[in-house]
Amino acid sequence: MTDHSKNSPASSPSSRVLPSTPAQAAHRQRPSSKWLLIVAVVIVVGYAVLVRPLSRSAAPARAGYGPGAVPVTAEPARTADLNVRIVALGTVTPVATATVRSRVDGELQKIYFTEGTNVAEGAPLADLDPRPFEVQKLQTEAQLAKDNALLDDAHLDLARYQTLLEQDSVAKQQVDTQAALVRQYEAAIKLDQAQVASAALQLEYSHITSPITGRIGLRYVDQGNIVHAADANGIAVITQLQPITVLFAIPQDAVPQVMKQFKTGNPMVVEAYDRDGRTLLATGKLVTVDNQIDPTTGTVKLRAEFPNADETLFPNQFVNVQLIADQIHGATVVPTAAIQRSATATYVYLVAAQKTASVRRVETGPSERGAIVISKGLVPGDVVVVDGVDKLRDGSTVELVSRAAGATGAAGSGPDKPAGQRGPGAARPPQN
Repeated sequence: MTDHSKNSPASSPSSRVLPSTPAQAAHRQRPSSKWLLIVAVVIVVGYAVLVRPLSRSAAPARAGYGPGAVPVTAEPARTADLNVRIVALGTVTPVATATVRSRVDGELQKIYFTEGTNVAEGAPLADLDPRPFEVQKLQTEAQLAKDNALLDDAHLDLARYQTLLEQDSVAKQQVDTQAALVRQYEAAIKLDQAQVASAALQLEYSHITSPITGRIGLRYVDQGNIVHAADANGIAVITQLQPITVLFAIPQDAVPQVMKQFKTGNPMVVEAYDRDGRTLLATGKLVTVDNQIDPTTGTVKLRAEFPNADETLFPNQFVNVQLIADQIHGATVVPTAAIQRSATATYVYLVAAQKTASVRRVETGPSERGAIVISKGLVPGDVVVVDGVDKLRDGSTVELVSRAAGATGAAGSGPDKPAGQRGPGAARPPQN
């Protein structure tokens, strides 16, 4: 009888199938998970590289622009009269400044002015105690009266001696002595008169008046204090505000152009702006040119005068000065935003009738208030790009839009790059 239990699979230890553990199952599934991860990464990269740029490039076409057209804002060159301006930094300087001081010593009894108000020349400002000066004047007047009486008596005695001399009753020496005494009293009277005038002047100095017309500042001494003629600060300071001047300096290279116009006698307009250079504060005229160049700065000082009726200019105020030195008539001008500069050339993007942009080299002149003179390279009517040049290249197709539309599109494009910064596809400026 054969034993089949020895040869059966169930009885063989080597052929027995054991159950798999969780770690062994995860090891068998790991290769399939890696492949899934790789496929996912490839899909994401492919979408970022291929699909998204195509959707972005199609956005302008959906917005109404032609395929491949760059939206820009353009303006035509025009003919205009343009002022040649010299810009400088100036300081407002008053025509006159006076420190109100007492010419005599005494107690400050009365103050008539209000701080910060305008005062006229000769207006009363303050009074000192006048009694010491009144007493001094009385004393000098009394001395004058006494010497007048002595002089009268000396004249009478001289007349008597002269009569006796004619009768040969007195010596001539006595007559001469009396005549000298008369002259002595006459000199004493002149001295007394001078002392009386001096005392009257001291009394007048006790009444302080304004030396100039202007605005009086803060007072330095209060009523009841003793003031002295030697006080450094005085009582207050008066500054003339109308008219007022501005002192500024220009480069020495601009002096010939300025002097050519200044010698004609025609008023040269000077404009004063605030520190930002945007708000016009006052308009005046050039009145003085200094007689020498400062060798340390290479500049010449000029003085302009302003009526300052509204008192917008204040002493020691810093202002931006624009001196109109000349005027160009019939010049070809374009907006300054259209000018592009490189290390070798100055150029603009010229828009042709086929709505293509091409690089055009130009030569520029003076500029004023957002416009610049084109001395060579353009003629009136040429259309130049003023906004949107960051994506242009020579020969690019453009789509002309208004400034409002360009501003809206720029606002919606997101913070890709600052305005004026060139992208990688922008045209290179001419090198020759």
